[in-house]
Amino acid sequence: MILAGIYAAISAWTVHFSATQPALAISNLVVGIALAVLGLCMSMVPERSQDLNFVVLLMGAWLIIAPWVVGQSPDTGTILSNVITGACVCLFSLTAGGLLMTKRRT
Repeated sequence: MILAGIYAAISAWTVHFSATQPALAISNLVVGIALAVLGLCMSMVPERSQDLNFVVLLMGAWLIIAPWVVGQSPDTGTILSNVITGACVCLFSLTAGGLLMTKRRT
């Protein structure tokens, strides 16, 4: 989760869409930093952070739809970067939630 957040934060500069999509670059930067901080919190105290999985899931969904909501005619690299990163974040969130649910039952 932490690495996905860091990548989301710097993706505008690694995929080179910061100049053509400044609003999307700022959105990715803010969401990426928030994901990295939430991932750090979730890794430090996993038993207390089960409610954060839903927030992380929503942030992953936002990363998926952001190129069309915030961006203006995004190119293929921008779309792929956001969709893959958002899908990974959603998968990580669901996996972490599932692991916490199985720990709670035992």
